[in-house]
Order: sequence, then C-alpha cells, then structure tokens
Amino acid sequence: MEPIPETADLSAYLAADDVIDHHDSLVRETAALLAEDTGSPHEYAEVAFEYVRDAIPHSFDSGDPRVSWRASDVLEQRNGICYAKSHALAALLRARGIPAGLCYQRLTEDDGSQPVLHGLIALRLPGAGRWSRLDARGNRPGVDARFSLTTERLAFPVRPELGERDHPLVYAAPPAAVVACLRAARSSTGIVLPADLPDRS
Repeated sequence: MEPIPETADLSAYLAADDVIDHHDSLVRETAALLAEDTGSPHEYAEVAFEYVRDAIPHSFDSGDPRVSWRASDVLEQRNGICYAKSHALAALLRARGIPAGLCYQRLTEDDGSQPVLHGLIALRLPGAGRWSRLDARGNRPGVDARFSLTTERLAFPVRPELGERDHPLVYAAPPAAVVACLRAARSSTGIVLPADLPDRS
C-alpha cells in the first residue's frame, strides 16, 4: 500500500459535522462510558474499536434493512454497513480528542467481478507519528479484523491480482457520493457503491 499522506494540521480530523456528529449527546455519552476503564488514548481507541466492531452488527450480516449514515444514528439503532460503522468509530475517537479519518478499498468477488467500495478508518494516536488503519466492519466466519497499530489486521486484505486496491487517502469527511447513496437508500441490501471514488476532494 502507498503511504498515507501526512498532514501538519489535524484539526479537520477532529471536527464534528452532520455525519461524524460527535457533538451529539449520545456520542459523547457513549464515548464517556467507553473511556471509564481506560487509562490512555491507546486503550480507549482499542475499546472503542471493539465496541463498534462487536456491539453494532453489520446490516448485511444481521439482515437489518434499516439504513443509518450519521454516527449518532448508528449508535442509537445499533446497526450499519461498513461506511456507517466507520462514521460511528471516527466520531467516538474524535469525541476523545483522537484524530480519525475515513479510508476506502476497492474490493471484488473471488473471480474479480462486481467491484465495490469498502469503508474503514484511520486514526493517529499521540506520539505515533503516522496513521494506522482499522476496520470495524464486524467479524464473521472468514473475517477476522483486529485492533493493531503495527501490522494491519483488516477485514479484507486487498488482492491486487483481482484488481483490488487500497485508496491511500485519509478523508476528513466522507465523499459526498457516499453520503448521498446512504441517504437515498431505502434498504441496506440495496446499497452498492462504485469501487472508484467519485469524489477525490
């Protein structure tokens, strides 16, 4: 994977907006509860990751047709697809002052067909000096994503021979097309975003 670009100004990766709404009371309360038994940003980040990964089912796995896209809605409804769960994790991290952004992968079926866009996050802990990617999609047979800041343990390592790839950018906010697709969807089973990011801004 290409290096994730560094930035001197991390304020955009701490900001609250309509999607990563960590100013919302439910997000703040959830973050405070998760932080109670942690003693460092690293410990909190791991607890928050495992909470979103394990306590909020992926809609495809659970069969929940509801579509959530705003971080607070994901926490309230306890459901979401990869993009929505990434929004929730980014909000929980930012609520405790940990810079977090959004990342994407181009993934395909085992024969290289039906490319789709998969969402995950990157965080930057104090003193780390670099971004680390995490995937809170949710584990299932054949999927074993873990919290690791050294060796990536993502849900889906890319297979370049099938045309899969990592998008190297860390987005401070989700691309407009991702949000528009989620907001327009009537059921989580019908959401398929194109593998090539339509908005590189």
